[in-house]
Amino acid sequence: MNFKRTNIKTGLTQAEVNEQISQGHVNKAVDDQFKTTGQIIGENVFTYFNLIFLVLSILLIMVGAYRDLTFLPVIILNTVIGIVQEIRAKKILSNLNVMNATEVIVIRDGKETEIPIEELVKNDIVKLQTGDQIPADGEVVKGNIRVNEALLTGESDEIVKAVGSNLMSGSFVVSGTAYMQLEKVGKESYISKLTMKAKEMGTTEQSKMVQAINRLVKWVGIIIIPLGIALFSQSYFFNHSGIERSVVSMEAAIIGMIPEGLYLLTTIALALAATRLAQKQVMLHDMKSVETLARVNVLCVDKTGTITEPKMAVEKVIKSQNIKINNLNQVIGDFAQNMPADNITMKAISNYFSKGTGKIANGIVPFTSVNKYSGVVFDDYTLIIGAPEMVLRTQFNDYKTEFEKYASQGYRILIVAKYPEILSEENSQLVKNVEVLGYILLSNPIRKEAKETFEYFVKQGVDIKVISGDNPITVARVAKQAGIKNADKYIDAQTIKDDEYEEAVKKYAIFGRVKPEQKRKFIIALQKAGNTVAMTGDGVNDILAMKKADCSIAMASGNSAAVQASQVVLLDSNFAKMPMVVNEGRRVVNNIQRSASLFLVKNIFSFLMAIFSLIMVINYPLQPAQITLISAFTIGMPSFLLALESNHNRIRGQFIPNVLAKSIPGGITDMLTVSVMVMVGLYMDLDHDQVGTTATILLIAVGMMVMYHISAPLNKFRFSVMMLSLACVILSIAFLPRLFALKMVTPKVIFILLVLFFAATTVFRWLSKIMDGVSEMFVVYDQKGQSTTLSELKQAYERGKKQTA
Repeated sequence: MNFKRTNIKTGLTQAEVNEQISQGHVNKAVDDQFKTTGQIIGENVFTYFNLIFLVLSILLIMVGAYRDLTFLPVIILNTVIGIVQEIRAKKILSNLNVMNATEVIVIRDGKETEIPIEELVKNDIVKLQTGDQIPADGEVVKGNIRVNEALLTGESDEIVKAVGSNLMSGSFVVSGTAYMQLEKVGKESYISKLTMKAKEMGTTEQSKMVQAINRLVKWVGIIIIPLGIALFSQSYFFNHSGIERSVVSMEAAIIGMIPEGLYLLTTIALALAATRLAQKQVMLHDMKSVETLARVNVLCVDKTGTITEPKMAVEKVIKSQNIKINNLNQVIGDFAQNMPADNITMKAISNYFSKGTGKIANGIVPFTSVNKYSGVVFDDYTLIIGAPEMVLRTQFNDYKTEFEKYASQGYRILIVAKYPEILSEENSQLVKNVEVLGYILLSNPIRKEAKETFEYFVKQGVDIKVISGDNPITVARVAKQAGIKNADKYIDAQTIKDDEYEEAVKKYAIFGRVKPEQKRKFIIALQKAGNTVAMTGDGVNDILAMKKADCSIAMASGNSAAVQASQVVLLDSNFAKMPMVVNEGRRVVNNIQRSASLFLVKNIFSFLMAIFSLIMVINYPLQPAQITLISAFTIGMPSFLLALESNHNRIRGQFIPNVLAKSIPGGITDMLTVSVMVMVGLYMDLDHDQVGTTATILLIAVGMMVMYHISAPLNKFRFSVMMLSLACVILSIAFLPRLFALKMVTPKVIFILLVLFFAATTVFRWLSKIMDGVSEMFVVYDQKGQSTTLSELKQAYERGKKQTA
C-alpha cells in the first residue's frame, strides 16, 4: 500500500487526528442499526395505510359525515404510541451500545490508549492481539500474527501476516501480536463495502413473524382499493344510494379490512422486548433474534465459559512413567515465562508455574485452533504443550493409559513434550515423534447456576448439544455434573466422517475434540433435521458456526470478534440469563399471535361481508363509527393489554397457520350471522340503522367469544381484560349511542338478535373445533415435514379438536 507512514513509536498527534476528522476519515460504521428521530417519525407517520386513512377522512369531510371520523383518534393514538415507544427503545439501546462499545488499543502522542473502534482515524497505529477483530483496512508495520478471514471468505484457514502484509477489516487475530497502520476506514473499508452491497441486494433479514405480517399487510393493501371502488360503484350506480351513504358504507368496509394496529403492536412488542432485555444486561444486535430464540429447540454450547466458569486452574502435574525428570515444574515454568498469557489456559499455567530456570527462548509457536498446541524453542528442540491427540498423533495409544483415567474424572489434560526439531509459526507441523515429559491437569469450576439453567431447557423441550475441543470423556463428565440430559452419549468428533454428521447429531449429545470447521458442520446437520438452532460462543473459533446458526449468543467476556459476530450478547457473561431471554422471546411471539388473531377476525369478516354485499347487490350494512366501536373494545384495547401478560409457552407451528386457526372461526361466524341479519332485515323491511345496530351488537358478542377462545384457560388477568372490554362496550352503547351510530331496536329485532347469538355460539364452537384440528395438523407437518404420514395427520386433527373446550 502506498501511503504516508506514521511513526510507530509516537503514533498520530492530536492535531493530526483532528485533521483526519475534519476530512471525514473516521472509522464510523455504515451499518448503524439505529434510525434517527426524524426517520422514526417519518416511518410511523408516512405509511401506506395512513395515506388511505387520510383519503378516507377527506371523503367523509366532503360528504359531511363527520360522525364517522371516530376512527381518526385511534389512528393518531396508534401513530403517537409507535413513535414514542420506538424513540424510547432507541435511547435505551443507544446508551447500552455506547457503554459496551468495542475498544481497541491505539498509539497516539507516544502513548497506548484504548478508544472505541468508531473513534479511529486514517493513519492510526493500532495494536492487535489474539482475539481482536481487525477494525479497518491497513498494513502490518510491526510484528506478525495469524489471521482468520472466515467472515470475509467463508474459509477458516489461518493466514500468517508479517510486516508489509495487508489486513482487511472483518477478519480477526487467531494468535500473535502486531501493530497495523490504518489506510481505509469507515465506508471505505472492505467490510463496509460488503455491508452496503448486502443492503443494496435487500438481504437484511427479518423474523418469520414480521415477514408474515408484511405479506398480510401487502395483500390487504392491494385488495382494498379495487374492492372500495367496486363497493362505491355498486351502492351509487346500481343501488342508487346517495353520495354520502355510498361513501360511508364503502369506508366502513375498507376500515374493517385494514389491520391498523397489528403492525404497530408487533413493532412495539419487539422494541419493548429489546428494552426489557437491555435493562437486564442482554443486548440484541438485531430484532429477529427475539422471535428466533422463542422457537429454538436445540441449543449448542461449549464447555468452557458456558457450563463452566470462564477461567481455569492447574490442579496437578503428573510425570510420564517412561521418563525420569526431577524439575518438570521448572521446565514448564520456563515455557510459561517465554509464552504470552493471551488465553485462559495460558493464564492458568503462568499463575501456577511462576518459577523457572530463567532460560530464554529462541522463538515461540503461538497456539492455534488448527494445531491445538503451542511451543517454545530452546537450543535445538521445541518444548510443546497441547492437546494429547494432536501432539502424540501415532503415539497416542502408547500413552493413553497414563492420562485417560484423569479425563474420566473431569480434568482437562495437556501434554508436555519435547519435539526434536526447531518449529516456527511458518513451519509448525509435527512430523516426528515427541518425548513425553508429563501432563498438566486443569479444572474448570462448573457454574453454580448451570444445573438449574439446563433443567429449565429440559422442561421446555430444548435439546442441549455440547460441542467442545476438549477430550470427549472430560466433556461428558462435566456435562453430567451440570445436569445435561444424555451426557453419557458422547463421541470423539475426529472419528466422524463427512457423510455421518446428520446421524451423529441425532445419536449423540456430547461432541469432544471438535475442530473449528466441524462446529459449522454440526449446526448445518441439525438444521437439515428441521431444528431451529441457537449457539453460544465466546471465542474466534466459534464465529463461523455462530454465523450459520439461526441465533447466536456471545459472552461479553469472550473475544471482541465473537461479540460483534453474534446476534445476542450476554453483557455480564452470565449463562443463567438464557431462560429469561428465551422466556422474553416466547412472551412476545405468543402475545403477538394472540393479538393478531383478534385483529384478523375483523379483517376476515369485512372482506367476506364486502364480497357478499357485491354478490347480493346490497349496501355494506355497517358504518365506520360502528366499526370503530367494535375495533376499540373487542380488538385494540384487549390486544394491547393481553400483550403485557407473561406467556412462556413453547412456540409450536408457524405464525400464519396459528393465527388463522384462531381468527377464521370468528370471521366466518361474524359474516354468517350478519348476512342472515341483513337478509332478515330486507325480508322484514327493517331500516338500515336497525340492521347496522343489530349487526354491531352481534359482532361485539362474537368478538367476546373469540377473546374467550384465544385466552383460554382464563386466569385473573385475562378475565379482568374481558370484563373491562365488556364494561367499555356497555358504557359506550348506554352513553354514546349517537357517536357510534347506534339506534334503539324494537322487541322484534331483539328476538332476532337472541336467536342469531345462540346460533352464532354453536357455529363458532363447531368451526373452532375444525380449525384447532387443522392447526394441530400444520404443527405436526411443520415438525416432521414430508415424512409425516396420513395416520399422524389424522391423529393430530382429532387431538386438536379435543383441545377446544
